[in-house]
Amino acid sequence: MRVYVSELKNFVGQEVELKGWVYNSRSSGKIKFLLLRDGTGLCQCVFFKGECDPEAFEVFGQVSQECSVRIKGVVREEPRSPGGVELGAQSLEILAPSVDYPIGPKEHGVDFLMNHRHLWLRSKRQHAVMRIRAELVSAIRDFFDGRGFTLTDAPIFTPSACEGTSTLFETTYFDEKAYLSQSGQLYMEATAAALGKVYCFGPTFRAEKSKTRRHLIEFWMVEPEVAFADLYDNMELAEQFVEYIVQRTLKNRPEELAALERNTEALEKVKAPFPRLHYKEATDIILKENPEFVVGGDFGGTDETIISSKFDRPVFVHHFPSAIKAFYMKEDPQESGSSMSCDLLATEGYGEIIGGGQREESLEVLVRKIREHNLRIEDFEWYLDLRRYGSFPHSGFGLGLERTVAWVCGLSHVRETIPFPRLYGRNYP
Repeated sequence: MRVYVSELKNFVGQEVELKGWVYNSRSSGKIKFLLLRDGTGLCQCVFFKGECDPEAFEVFGQVSQECSVRIKGVVREEPRSPGGVELGAQSLEILAPSVDYPIGPKEHGVDFLMNHRHLWLRSKRQHAVMRIRAELVSAIRDFFDGRGFTLTDAPIFTPSACEGTSTLFETTYFDEKAYLSQSGQLYMEATAAALGKVYCFGPTFRAEKSKTRRHLIEFWMVEPEVAFADLYDNMELAEQFVEYIVQRTLKNRPEELAALERNTEALEKVKAPFPRLHYKEATDIILKENPEFVVGGDFGGTDETIISSKFDRPVFVHHFPSAIKAFYMKEDPQESGSSMSCDLLATEGYGEIIGGGQREESLEVLVRKIREHNLRIEDFEWYLDLRRYGSFPHSGFGLGLERTVAWVCGLSHVRETIPFPRLYGRNYP
């Protein structure tokens, strides 16, 4: 009977068959050990001379790292082994060889590992990161699906910019120009007018020539949009959302977090309500440690770290200057020059994981802002229709999945947060 490693604890005392890859192996006289991985976990397979088939003992000498194998044996309890069980092996068959596997136990440089990303993913550390990423994705969907949101994914090809023309990837769409999506937000505003509470979840693209530890060229973003919600409703939704996905991951993925040696004390404190700072309050904090910061500008990574270091949980900064925000961000009618915007900064120096706010619902104001940003009105006629036919207050935000994975896992760089990262200067494999 073939089973998976994750199921072995249910088959103690029974004979089973495992298929997978050799993670490592070692010999000690009349006993040999093979650590097998099958994608669901690791299992120690023990070969005793005289207890297993003689052929299995001979074949063991031919196994190598990452060769694929089939092993039959009896499951038995062993508290010191992964999962609390091991396999008393009886037979061993090599299904396919693995000669000179390039990633060994020695230290490898980042470029080497990135060039072999397709193989690096097989390591225990990367396995843990991918499992946590999958848990976060599942939690994200469950949060919104369980609160009456409708998934309405946005297109990847778009006819115009959303976040500014300087970071657009241009391509040819038959006889026209098109661009890879920077955000699904504008389309979520349209579907929110139809369905009330909506979200999209998919890849977005920014042509940023940046090599910081926080930037990817292609990344995944979840973007909810809610009709008749203001900035403060938006922040309340965001903090409930972040608390949910972090606490669920802590509950469901303790083994993976332990494999990453993640100290979870800071994550355990991620519970609503989160502190909220006006942009002016945030700049006062920054200036005490970074007097060169120019008030009125956006925050850099160092500035975000200064702010977040003052709190034991994520912190909102709201009311950024309108001049540094996108054309669709609503200006606060009670505070000229300040937008109804917000960013959520993660703890431990991981910076912004959420950006959002209230959208401008006035047709006249939106037309003026599009022109002020030197964008073509004709590209946004469909978007302006949302204000012509039953305009309404609405708000939303975007959470970057990879930055969130890096934060939860405690990673130093986002390149490990996605199976095949796209970075400035790197598009392989």
